[in-house]
Amino acid sequence: MQQKIYDITPTLSDTIPVWPGDPKPEFKRVLKLENGDIANLTHMKMCAHTGTHIDAPYHFLKDGDTVENLPLEILIGEAVVIELPEENSISAEVLRLVEIPADTKRLLFKTRNSKEWVSGSTEFTEEYVAITADGAEYLVEKGIKLIGVDYLSVAPFNDLVPTHEILLKAGIVIIEGLNLSEVPGGHYTLYCLPLKIAHADGAPARAILVK
Repeated sequence: MQQKIYDITPTLSDTIPVWPGDPKPEFKRVLKLENGDIANLTHMKMCAHTGTHIDAPYHFLKDGDTVENLPLEILIGEAVVIELPEENSISAEVLRLVEIPADTKRLLFKTRNSKEWVSGSTEFTEEYVAITADGAEYLVEKGIKLIGVDYLSVAPFNDLVPTHEILLKAGIVIIEGLNLSEVPGGHYTLYCLPLKIAHADGAPARAILVK
């Protein structure tokens, strides 16, 4: 059977939505073939948490690991995509009704957020679907090792700290900014590798799912 590859990484550009207060990314060609330069050369400037990215524990934990020390074996392997199209938040109550397969270690949530990536929107929305603190505690109890969400934060806009702290203190790797719009629920192999940036609280990543 032929493998199907889903690219679940929104394309970086200077119009991609960013977290309020973060600088807009800049991509500038400083050398141009059409100007007689020997090559095209692009300089880029952006926050480490732009587009698809990894949150390292250091993002919210003073003594947490930085991104270059994250375990690669967690970032590659079998993953389950759960579809929650009607939910406005991912709470413990919601998760108790979801059939999470036994021994699941990597869990990606597909919500209405993914429509933001295909709508052409360039503005951040505060009304995204996120995991509540009690939802995070439930996932820790289930033994999950990696969580992926389809907007720019795993936590609600007005309550960022508890969800992040609960997940990161438990050693759960967080991937934010996935585009799961074309991905049906089910089992996949995840490949998600962040840039190896020294002492960083996070890093952009390229993420794919293979069926």
